[in-house]
Amino acid sequence: MTREKVLDALKGVNDPAGGDIVSSGTMRALNVDGDAVRFVLEIDPARADAYEAVKAQAEAALAAIGATANIVMTAHSSPAAPPDLKPRGASAAPKGPEKIPGVDRILAVASGKGGVGKSTVSANLACALAAEGRRVGLLDADVYGPSQPRMLGVSGRPSSPDGKTILPLRNHGVTMMSIGLMTNDDQAVVWRGPMLMGALQQMMTQVQWGALDVLIVDLPPGTGDVQMTLAQKAPVDGAIIVSTPQDIALLDARKGIDMFKQMNVPIHGMIENMSTHICSNCGHEEHTFGHGGVADEAEKLGVPLLAEIPLDLQIRLAADGGAPIVTSQPDSAQAEAFRKVARALIDGGNA
Repeated sequence: MTREKVLDALKGVNDPAGGDIVSSGTMRALNVDGDAVRFVLEIDPARADAYEAVKAQAEAALAAIGATANIVMTAHSSPAAPPDLKPRGASAAPKGPEKIPGVDRILAVASGKGGVGKSTVSANLACALAAEGRRVGLLDADVYGPSQPRMLGVSGRPSSPDGKTILPLRNHGVTMMSIGLMTNDDQAVVWRGPMLMGALQQMMTQVQWGALDVLIVDLPPGTGDVQMTLAQKAPVDGAIIVSTPQDIALLDARKGIDMFKQMNVPIHGMIENMSTHICSNCGHEEHTFGHGGVADEAEKLGVPLLAEIPLDLQIRLAADGGAPIVTSQPDSAQAEAFRKVARALIDGGNA
């Protein structure tokens, strides 16, 4: 299957706005991987019904050449008319957050800064909660840098029995979904904000999560589109902030905390990652990134310090190997640190 063959097939699909979906620019982010073809239809929301038929025609055209289609539709605002800011009564009020079917609680794991080990904490916390008997899901919402498929040792493509519902993958007792399962390891996701938000919404609402006690959402660093979309579309029961002890990381962590306050999402606690390093040869302990900064910040906020996770080679090796340390070395002190966090969340009714 070649890109040219796919484009030729899609040029036969008419665009309601005129021309075909290729020449009109409605089709974006085309990816051809073997027989799997993925792309986005960026549409006018006022013509959503018409584009459902277009999507079906595109799927049929690709099936005719032996390709399997995965098409995401996302809406953009029409530039033809300015927004109407006049109130239209209760019926015009935007929809609030809606529960994900089968999911009891949503727990966001966030950081203001990249590189503090948030995804490692998310993977180990998910496995720790599963080890404590909870039904756990993990949504990798870091669309531009998805790492959970590697950390949880998950490979392969999610399937769809009806072209609408997505079946997630599962390993180590954790049900997981990530945009990384849809792309190659070295392939960049070059999407604008609306496309990103559309993909996130689909991963929340069209994935068949099943019955979960808690869905952990591994957020990207910062305070941007993904965080806002999550809080607007689904009721987030609480957030955990991950930071290293150094001052620069804490500066960004405070911004993340303030963001959740503005979105009325409670903070369940903070985790100090890379808190200390103990030399495996001589046993000397040193605080590479400082020490105690996260504990001080948690005290100021009046939230618990859930754990101080060491900077440890085994944690990194386990994550890179696809089996988080909670599952690969369950009796280790490092695994016990994550199990302690899991038990604290369960005892507090937060997981």
